[in-house]
Amino acid sequence: MKDMLARLEARRGEARLGGGEKRIAAQHARGKLTARERIELLMDHGSFEELDMFVQHRATDFGMEAAKIPGDGVVTGWGTINGRTVFVFSKDFTVFGGSLSETHAQKITKIQDMALKARAPVIGLFDAGGARIQEGVAALGGYGEVFKRNVIASGVIPQISVIMGPCAGGDVYSPAMTDFIFMVRDTSYMFVTGPDVVKTVTNEIVTAEELGGAKVHTTKSSIADGAYDNDVEALLQIRRLMDFLPANNTDGVPEWPSFDDPGRVAMSLDTLVPDNPNKPYDMKELILKIADEGDFFEIQEAYARNILTGFARIEGRTIGIVAQQPMVLAGVLDADASRKGARFVRFCDAFSIPIVTLVDVPGFLPGTAQEYGGLIKHGAKLLFAYSQATVPLVTIITRKAFGGAYDVMASKHIGGDVNYAWPTAQIAVMGAKGAVEIIFRQDLGDPDKIAARTKEYEDRFMSPFVAAERGYIDEVIMPHSTRRRVARALAMLREKAVEQPWKKHDNIPL
Repeated sequence: MKDMLARLEARRGEARLGGGEKRIAAQHARGKLTARERIELLMDHGSFEELDMFVQHRATDFGMEAAKIPGDGVVTGWGTINGRTVFVFSKDFTVFGGSLSETHAQKITKIQDMALKARAPVIGLFDAGGARIQEGVAALGGYGEVFKRNVIASGVIPQISVIMGPCAGGDVYSPAMTDFIFMVRDTSYMFVTGPDVVKTVTNEIVTAEELGGAKVHTTKSSIADGAYDNDVEALLQIRRLMDFLPANNTDGVPEWPSFDDPGRVAMSLDTLVPDNPNKPYDMKELILKIADEGDFFEIQEAYARNILTGFARIEGRTIGIVAQQPMVLAGVLDADASRKGARFVRFCDAFSIPIVTLVDVPGFLPGTAQEYGGLIKHGAKLLFAYSQATVPLVTIITRKAFGGAYDVMASKHIGGDVNYAWPTAQIAVMGAKGAVEIIFRQDLGDPDKIAARTKEYEDRFMSPFVAAERGYIDEVIMPHSTRRRVARALAMLREKAVEQPWKKHDNIPL
């Protein structure tokens, strides 16, 4: 028996070494952790249970029968993050460059299937060079099996991808179908075709970083939801994110102990909105003052910064926040902001996360660039997402809510449950100046008349009370009491239930 135990331990030791000491040292030299070191950091200490440690590929072409390493380039298993079950796979760059083979894919699909049965989240840590060329179509078939499971699990369990090295070719499509993607600056990149192929086909000379680095995907393409400076920070932030997310689509949001009084007032909010309606202010200040302990996990912080999306807690329970940012483009809705907001709203709705919407929107961004870029359809995505949402929707209009953008931002008309406005709110078809120039076009040559008409329009429409008179606004509230009002509204809506007509699925304007 002792001999058998010793042999088992020896085989385990061999498997844990992956590609060997030399390749591990090379991985560290690049500023990257190994697959197992990443899992150790991500999971609660000692909680990880590895599966399929001894799996090897079955390929025989191109001399592959003589090159077999236990684990076959991916470490899979399950463990806990702050006591909650999570499944994980971590690609091992030290073994065949982390490339995907038939058996490598089978290890991942086994984890995906187990996670779906257990109704627990899946986290994928990517650091790989794509399909294993020596296996040809068998590797491509493996990708297809992984992709299909990504789709089946979508909206049932959270799926998180962390890009911690190269992620190219077929490898990119699995992360693309997950709920969130995070990257590591300077050491990770994603692209369908690499710099060499790009140069051959289009004659463009571009580096891997310029083609698909973290900066590109967090600021330009919107592929990534965030980027961090190194492996350690990225993994610790994923642990933080998981504390906000439900385990699945039926469990409801997690509830953590909170030491922040839900009735806490913030008197500084009474002066947050400037007297000058054209002067910006930082909407993040409002978010931090209504959230438990000022804790806000922002999603896509560097992309479409005129809209803010992210997770916070009120009374220890997760909420999603969507808010205009007057500091950027005056908080206007454009194509990028609409898509960013719509995807976040749909995630929250899929996992029963209540949504708090903070509105200060002067309208949709005009111009040929926006119209040619499909603003109508992108704006419709946000409208569709809010209209479809059945989770509790609490809306606060802090200042401007003009035109169609007023409707889109979780208004009462498209399903808002509790809609509040601050006394500084201005709800109208458009700003006073533009409205008067249209209504009283005949008076444009008389500045005094135009000034009088503008004042008349402002008094009549540029306040929350016209909307309140019609019941479109439930109450005009004091800014300092916003946290208490939101907390009470969410408590009242906790058991909200909405029945929708049966459909196979909707046809969102993609």
